[in-house]
Amino acid sequence: MKKLKRKPYEKQLEPMQLELVAMARWLAHTGKRVLVVLEGRDTAGKGGVIGAISDHLNPRQCRIVALPKPNDREGTQWYFQRYVPHLPAAGELVLFDRSWYNRAGVEKVMGFASDAQVKAFLQQAPAFEKLLVDDGIVLFKYWLCTDQAQQEERFAERLDDPLKRWKLSPIDLKARSAYADYTRAREAMLKATHTKYAPWTLVDFNDQKRGRLTLIRDLLDRLPDTHVPPADIEFPPLPGRLLKERYGVLKPITPFEN
Repeated sequence: MKKLKRKPYEKQLEPMQLELVAMARWLAHTGKRVLVVLEGRDTAGKGGVIGAISDHLNPRQCRIVALPKPNDREGTQWYFQRYVPHLPAAGELVLFDRSWYNRAGVEKVMGFASDAQVKAFLQQAPAFEKLLVDDGIVLFKYWLCTDQAQQEERFAERLDDPLKRWKLSPIDLKARSAYADYTRAREAMLKATHTKYAPWTLVDFNDQKRGRLTLIRDLLDRLPDTHVPPADIEFPPLPGRLLKERYGVLKPITPFEN
């Protein structure tokens, strides 16, 4: 299958983004809480699909959570504790760019967590997620799949592009030789944490544009009926002549010219 070009991608994405706006209106109307966990290999495209979902949503309502590595204090806490403050409140959509599943992925593969810690996580994660779902949070868990050839191509693109070079971390470089290890870690994670109340969904992201459309379509289709008519807003013309900006203390800087 050929990679999807930008114009047909944007044409298919636009009506979905309108549905996402309607979903946000439904969240505000009902007070529901939606949590989306996005996991996958380095370079899979988590940032791109998060951007596609959140682009036209109110950032006060749609929050993106991408936590750095734990600090010394957080390292002594209950493992899930640092994630709890970022869970959605009424009317919110929260997108986790990686999540507590770091423990079953990068921490396991790179040796940042012991076998005992990983085992405890795999036992506790389903119980933690059951508490979230039982409390009414609508939880989605997506894993973005990418072949190693595509991953290598994207790593090389990051290396060559000064605007993307910051994305190429030392962990990314180590991950290049750990592709099979990540596969084994993912399969162990799925076996332990794919439950009826919090199932995983795998999405092919070898073509990132198709992957975004597939994931967003799946997300929208699995939500309840989100149709809430937009509020009627009166917008009468203003009386009198429209005013121009006037400046006293300061003036604007010189406009940019190309």
